Amino acid sequence: MNLNDLVQQFLEHIEIEKGRSLKTRENYEHYLGRFIKFAASFGFEKPSDIDQDLIHQYRLYLNRFKDKNTGQPIMKVTQNYHIIALRAFLKYLAKIDIKSLSAEKVELAKQEGREVSFLTMEELDRLLVAPSLYEKNNLKRMRDEAILHTLFSTGLRVSELTNLNRDQVDLERGEFSVRGKGSKIRLVFLSNEAKEKLKKYIERRKDKHKAVFIPLYKGKKQSEEDVEESKKPLSQKRDIRLTPRSVQRMVSRYAKLAGIVKEVTPHTMRHSFATDLLMNGADIRSVQTMLGHSSITTTQIYTHVTNQQLKEVHRAFHSRKK
Repeated sequence: MNLNDLVQQFLEHIEIEKGRSLKTRENYEHYLGRFIKFAASFGFEKPSDIDQDLIHQYRLYLNRFKDKNTGQPIMKVTQNYHIIALRAFLKYLAKIDIKSLSAEKVELAKQEGREVSFLTMEELDRLLVAPSLYEKNNLKRMRDEAILHTLFSTGLRVSELTNLNRDQVDLERGEFSVRGKGSKIRLVFLSNEAKEKLKKYIERRKDKHKAVFIPLYKGKKQSEEDVEESKKPLSQKRDIRLTPRSVQRMVSRYAKLAGIVKEVTPHTMRHSFATDLLMNGADIRSVQTMLGHSSITTTQIYTHVTNQQLKEVHRAFHSRKK
Protein backbone atom coordinates (compact mmCIF):
# COMPACT_ATOMS: atom_id res chain seq x y z
CA MET A 1 0.00 0.00 0.00
CA ASN A 2 1.17 3.55 -0.69
CA LEU A 3 1.40 6.29 1.93
CA ASN A 4 -1.87 7.94 0.95
CA ASP A 5 -3.88 4.71 1.35
CA LEU A 6 -2.20 3.94 4.67
CA VAL A 7 -2.97 7.43 6.01
CA GLN A 8 -6.65 6.94 5.17
CA GLN A 9 -6.56 3.59 6.96
CA PHE A 10 -4.89 5.26 9.96
CA LEU A 11 -7.53 8.01 10.06
CA GLU A 12 -10.29 5.40 10.14
CA HIS A 13 -8.39 3.62 12.93
CA ILE A 14 -8.22 6.68 15.19
CA GLU A 15 -11.87 7.47 14.53
CA ILE A 16 -13.24 3.97 15.13
CA GLU A 17 -10.81 2.02 17.33
CA LYS A 18 -9.40 5.00 19.22
CA GLY A 19 -12.72 6.85 19.45
CA ARG A 20 -11.21 10.22 18.56
CA SER A 21 -13.47 13.08 17.55
CA LEU A 22 -14.10 14.04 13.93
CA LYS A 23 -12.24 17.29 14.62
CA THR A 24 -9.16 15.32 15.71
CA ARG A 25 -9.40 13.21 12.55
CA GLU A 26 -9.71 16.38 10.47
CA ASN A 27 -6.59 17.87 12.09
CA TYR A 28 -4.56 14.69 11.58
CA GLU A 29 -5.69 14.51 7.96
CA HIS A 30 -4.48 18.08 7.41
CA TYR A 31 -1.08 17.53 9.06
CA LEU A 32 -0.41 14.17 7.41
CA GLY A 33 -1.67 15.44 4.06
CA ARG A 34 1.01 18.11 4.15
CA PHE A 35 3.67 15.48 4.91
CA ILE A 36 2.53 13.17 2.08
CA LYS A 37 2.59 16.05 -0.39
CA PHE A 38 6.12 16.97 0.75
CA ALA A 39 7.32 13.34 0.53
CA ALA A 40 5.77 12.97 -2.94
CA SER A 41 7.79 15.99 -4.14
CA PHE A 42 10.88 13.81 -3.57
CA GLY A 43 9.27 10.79 -5.25
CA PHE A 44 8.67 9.03 -1.90
CA GLU A 45 5.37 7.15 -1.85
CA LYS A 46 6.05 4.01 0.26
CA PRO A 47 6.39 3.68 4.07
CA SER A 48 9.87 2.23 3.61
CA ASP A 49 10.90 5.49 1.90
CA ILE A 50 10.53 7.42 5.15
CA ASP A 51 13.94 7.91 6.76
CA GLN A 52 15.57 10.40 9.09
CA ASP A 53 16.90 12.51 6.24
CA LEU A 54 13.36 12.97 4.86
CA ILE A 55 12.12 13.92 8.33
CA HIS A 56 14.99 16.40 8.70
CA GLN A 57 14.14 18.03 5.36
CA TYR A 58 10.44 18.11 6.28
CA ARG A 59 11.17 19.87 9.55
CA LEU A 60 13.26 22.46 7.72
CA TYR A 61 10.35 22.93 5.32
CA LEU A 62 7.88 23.47 8.18
CA ASN A 63 10.24 25.89 9.93
CA ARG A 64 10.72 27.98 6.77
CA PHE A 65 7.13 27.75 5.52
CA LYS A 66 5.26 31.05 5.21
CA ASP A 67 1.56 31.54 4.61
CA LYS A 68 0.87 32.90 1.11
CA ASN A 69 -1.73 35.37 2.36
CA THR A 70 -0.21 36.65 5.61
CA GLY A 71 3.48 35.90 5.10
CA GLN A 72 3.53 34.50 8.64
CA PRO A 73 5.58 31.38 9.52
CA ILE A 74 4.13 28.31 11.20
CA MET A 75 4.34 28.65 14.98
CA LYS A 76 6.60 26.19 16.82
CA VAL A 77 3.64 24.65 18.62
CA THR A 78 1.87 24.06 15.28
CA GLN A 79 5.03 22.56 13.81
CA ASN A 80 5.02 20.13 16.72
CA TYR A 81 1.38 19.23 15.99
CA HIS A 82 2.55 18.13 12.53
CA ILE A 83 5.25 15.97 14.10
CA ILE A 84 2.89 14.51 16.72
CA ALA A 85 0.53 13.41 13.93
CA LEU A 86 3.44 11.91 11.98
CA ARG A 87 4.68 10.00 15.04
CA ALA A 88 1.20 8.62 15.69
CA PHE A 89 1.08 7.45 12.06
CA LEU A 90 4.50 5.77 12.33
CA LYS A 91 3.41 4.00 15.53
CA TYR A 92 0.34 2.73 13.69
CA LEU A 93 2.53 1.37 10.86
CA ALA A 94 4.64 -0.51 13.41
CA LYS A 95 1.47 -1.90 15.02
CA ILE A 96 0.25 -3.39 11.73
CA ASP A 97 3.75 -4.70 10.90
CA ILE A 98 4.56 -2.35 8.05
CA LYS A 99 8.23 -1.47 7.87
CA SER A 100 9.04 2.23 8.21
CA LEU A 101 11.02 4.64 10.39
CA SER A 102 10.55 4.10 14.13
CA ALA A 103 8.41 6.80 15.77
CA GLU A 104 10.91 6.95 18.66
CA LYS A 105 13.50 8.38 16.26
CA VAL A 106 11.33 11.43 15.57
CA GLU A 107 11.68 13.97 18.37
CA LEU A 108 9.56 17.03 19.07
CA ALA A 109 11.17 20.44 18.85
CA LYS A 110 11.76 22.41 22.02
CA GLN A 111 9.24 25.22 22.47
CA GLU A 112 9.43 28.55 24.20
CA GLY A 113 7.28 28.81 27.32
CA ARG A 114 3.73 29.86 26.57
CA GLU A 115 2.73 33.33 27.64
CA VAL A 116 -0.68 33.32 29.30
CA SER A 117 -2.98 36.30 28.80
CA PHE A 118 -5.62 36.82 31.48
CA LEU A 119 -7.89 39.60 32.69
CA THR A 120 -7.40 41.58 35.86
CA MET A 121 -10.37 41.74 38.21
CA GLU A 122 -11.04 45.32 37.11
CA GLU A 123 -11.03 44.31 33.41
CA LEU A 124 -13.19 41.30 34.15
CA ASP A 125 -15.77 43.44 35.98
CA ARG A 126 -15.98 45.79 32.98
CA LEU A 127 -16.38 42.90 30.55
CA LEU A 128 -19.11 41.14 32.54
CA VAL A 129 -21.32 44.25 32.67
CA ALA A 130 -20.76 45.18 29.01
CA PRO A 131 -23.90 43.40 27.67
CA SER A 132 -26.14 45.31 30.09
CA LEU A 133 -24.63 48.59 28.88
CA TYR A 134 -24.46 48.00 25.14
CA GLU A 135 -27.09 45.39 24.14
CA LYS A 136 -30.67 46.70 23.78
CA ASN A 137 -32.30 43.38 22.88
CA ASN A 138 -33.31 41.89 26.25
CA LEU A 139 -33.01 38.20 25.35
CA LYS A 140 -29.70 38.67 23.57
CA ARG A 141 -28.38 40.68 26.52
CA MET A 142 -29.42 37.89 28.89
CA ARG A 143 -27.81 35.27 26.65
CA ASP A 144 -24.54 37.18 26.31
CA GLU A 145 -24.35 37.83 30.05
CA ALA A 146 -24.92 34.11 30.67
CA ILE A 147 -22.16 33.21 28.19
CA LEU A 148 -19.58 35.53 29.76
CA HIS A 149 -20.39 34.47 33.32
CA THR A 150 -20.41 30.77 32.38
CA LEU A 151 -17.03 31.02 30.65
CA PHE A 152 -15.42 32.65 33.67
CA SER A 153 -17.21 30.49 36.24
CA THR A 154 -16.38 27.13 34.64
CA GLY A 155 -13.24 27.60 32.53
CA LEU A 156 -14.97 25.84 29.62
CA ARG A 157 -13.36 25.67 26.20
CA VAL A 158 -15.48 27.52 23.64
CA SER A 159 -16.38 24.25 21.86
CA GLU A 160 -17.54 22.79 25.19
CA LEU A 161 -19.70 25.86 25.77
CA THR A 162 -21.37 25.75 22.36
CA ASN A 163 -22.00 21.99 22.67
CA LEU A 164 -23.95 22.44 25.93
CA ASN A 165 -27.54 21.19 25.92
CA ARG A 166 -30.28 22.35 28.27
CA ASP A 167 -30.95 18.90 29.68
CA GLN A 168 -27.38 18.45 30.91
CA VAL A 169 -27.23 21.64 33.02
CA ASP A 170 -28.40 21.19 36.61
CA LEU A 171 -29.31 24.72 37.66
CA GLU A 172 -30.45 23.63 41.11
CA ARG A 173 -27.08 22.12 42.00
CA GLY A 174 -25.15 24.59 39.86
CA GLU A 175 -23.10 21.94 38.12
CA PHE A 176 -22.93 19.79 35.01
CA SER A 177 -20.66 17.37 33.18
CA VAL A 178 -18.91 18.13 29.89
CA ARG A 179 -17.07 15.92 27.42
CA GLY A 180 -13.75 17.60 26.69
CA LYS A 181 -10.67 16.77 24.67
CA GLY A 182 -10.07 13.07 24.13
CA SER A 183 -13.74 12.47 25.05
CA LYS A 184 -12.84 12.82 28.74
CA ILE A 185 -15.79 13.72 30.97
CA ARG A 186 -15.36 16.18 33.85
CA LEU A 187 -17.63 17.97 36.30
CA VAL A 188 -17.77 21.78 36.23
CA PHE A 189 -19.38 24.20 38.66
CA LEU A 190 -21.32 27.43 38.29
CA SER A 191 -20.93 30.42 40.59
CA ASN A 192 -24.16 31.74 42.11
CA GLU A 193 -24.09 34.71 39.73
CA ALA A 194 -23.50 32.51 36.66
CA LYS A 195 -26.28 30.19 37.80
CA GLU A 196 -28.74 33.08 38.09
CA LYS A 197 -27.77 34.52 34.69
CA LEU A 198 -28.23 31.12 33.03
CA LYS A 199 -31.52 30.45 34.78
CA LYS A 200 -33.07 33.78 33.78
CA TYR A 201 -31.92 33.38 30.17
CA ILE A 202 -33.21 29.81 29.81
CA GLU A 203 -36.54 30.63 31.48
CA ARG A 204 -37.03 33.54 29.06
CA ARG A 205 -36.55 31.26 26.04
CA LYS A 206 -39.76 30.26 24.24
CA ASP A 207 -38.24 27.88 21.70
CA LYS A 208 -37.70 24.13 21.98
CA HIS A 209 -34.11 23.96 20.71
CA LYS A 210 -31.97 21.68 22.85
CA ALA A 211 -28.82 23.84 22.83
CA VAL A 212 -28.24 26.22 25.73
CA PHE A 213 -26.83 28.97 23.51
CA ILE A 214 -28.54 29.63 20.18
CA PRO A 215 -28.48 32.35 17.48
CA LEU A 216 -31.15 35.00 18.02
CA TYR A 217 -32.85 36.23 14.90
CA LYS A 218 -33.48 39.91 14.20
CA GLY A 219 -36.63 39.94 12.07
CA LYS A 220 -35.96 39.84 8.34
CA LYS A 221 -32.41 41.08 8.69
CA GLN A 222 -29.93 38.28 9.29
CA SER A 223 -27.23 38.74 11.89
CA GLU A 224 -23.72 37.32 11.35
CA GLU A 225 -24.77 34.40 13.55
CA ASP A 226 -27.75 33.65 11.29
CA VAL A 227 -25.70 33.88 8.09
CA GLU A 228 -23.22 31.40 9.54
CA GLU A 229 -26.11 29.10 10.48
CA SER A 230 -27.62 29.34 6.98
CA LYS A 231 -24.40 28.03 5.44
CA LYS A 232 -24.68 24.72 7.30
CA PRO A 233 -25.83 21.58 5.45
CA LEU A 234 -29.56 20.91 5.80
CA SER A 235 -28.85 17.84 7.95
CA GLN A 236 -27.19 20.08 10.56
CA LYS A 237 -29.74 22.90 10.62
CA ARG A 238 -32.06 21.05 13.00
CA ASP A 239 -29.44 21.36 15.72
CA ILE A 240 -29.58 25.13 16.13
CA ARG A 241 -26.75 26.42 18.31
CA LEU A 242 -24.18 29.20 18.39
CA THR A 243 -20.88 28.38 16.72
CA PRO A 244 -17.51 28.84 18.48
CA ARG A 245 -16.69 31.57 15.96
CA SER A 246 -19.84 33.51 16.90
CA VAL A 247 -18.90 33.33 20.60
CA GLN A 248 -15.36 34.47 19.82
CA ARG A 249 -16.68 37.49 17.93
CA MET A 250 -19.11 38.30 20.72
CA VAL A 251 -16.44 38.17 23.46
CA SER A 252 -14.06 40.30 21.38
CA ARG A 253 -16.80 42.88 20.69
CA TYR A 254 -17.72 43.33 24.35
CA ALA A 255 -14.05 43.54 25.35
CA LYS A 256 -13.53 46.42 22.94
CA LEU A 257 -16.71 48.14 24.11
CA ALA A 258 -15.46 47.74 27.69
CA GLY A 259 -12.26 49.57 26.77
CA ILE A 260 -9.98 46.55 27.19
CA VAL A 261 -6.94 47.08 24.96
CA LYS A 262 -5.56 43.52 24.93
CA GLU A 263 -7.01 40.84 22.69
CA VAL A 264 -9.72 38.94 24.57
CA THR A 265 -11.03 35.54 23.45
CA PRO A 266 -13.06 32.79 25.14
CA HIS A 267 -9.71 31.16 25.95
CA THR A 268 -8.67 34.34 27.76
CA MET A 269 -11.65 33.71 30.02
CA ARG A 270 -10.39 30.15 30.59
CA HIS A 271 -6.95 31.52 31.50
CA SER A 272 -8.60 34.04 33.82
CA PHE A 273 -10.58 31.24 35.51
CA ALA A 274 -7.40 29.23 36.22
CA THR A 275 -5.45 32.30 37.30
CA ASP A 276 -8.20 33.39 39.69
CA LEU A 277 -8.27 29.94 41.32
CA LEU A 278 -4.50 29.88 41.86
CA MET A 279 -4.35 33.45 43.14
CA ASN A 280 -6.98 32.53 45.73
CA GLY A 281 -5.04 29.53 46.99
CA ALA A 282 -6.23 26.55 44.88
CA ASP A 283 -3.65 23.80 44.40
CA ILE A 284 -2.46 23.13 40.86
CA ARG A 285 -3.73 19.51 40.83
CA SER A 286 -7.29 20.70 41.51
CA VAL A 287 -6.96 23.32 38.77
CA GLN A 288 -5.72 20.60 36.42
CA THR A 289 -8.84 18.55 37.11
CA MET A 290 -11.21 21.50 36.67
CA LEU A 291 -9.59 22.48 33.36
CA GLY A 292 -9.66 18.90 32.08
CA HIS A 293 -5.91 18.73 31.39
CA SER A 294 -4.62 15.19 30.99
CA SER A 295 -1.11 16.27 32.02
CA ILE A 296 -0.01 18.49 34.90
CA THR A 297 2.62 19.92 32.52
CA THR A 298 -0.12 21.68 30.57
CA THR A 299 -1.51 23.27 33.74
CA GLN A 300 1.95 24.48 34.76
CA ILE A 301 1.74 27.31 32.21
CA TYR A 302 -0.13 29.09 35.02
CA THR A 303 2.80 28.98 37.43
CA HIS A 304 3.51 32.61 36.48
CA VAL A 305 0.83 33.36 39.09
CA THR A 306 2.36 31.36 41.91
CA ASN A 307 5.82 32.61 40.95
CA GLN A 308 4.60 36.19 41.36
CA GLN A 309 3.09 35.31 44.73
CA LEU A 310 6.40 33.80 45.85
CA LYS A 311 8.18 36.96 44.77
CA GLU A 312 5.81 39.07 46.88
CA VAL A 313 6.27 36.75 49.89
CA HIS A 314 10.05 36.99 49.49
CA ARG A 315 9.88 40.78 49.30
CA ALA A 316 7.60 41.01 52.36
CA PHE A 317 9.35 38.61 54.67
CA HIS A 318 12.98 38.47 53.55
CA SER A 319 13.78 42.18 53.44
CA ARG A 320 16.36 43.28 55.97
CA LYS A 321 14.83 45.18 58.84
CA LYS A 322 16.71 48.30 59.89
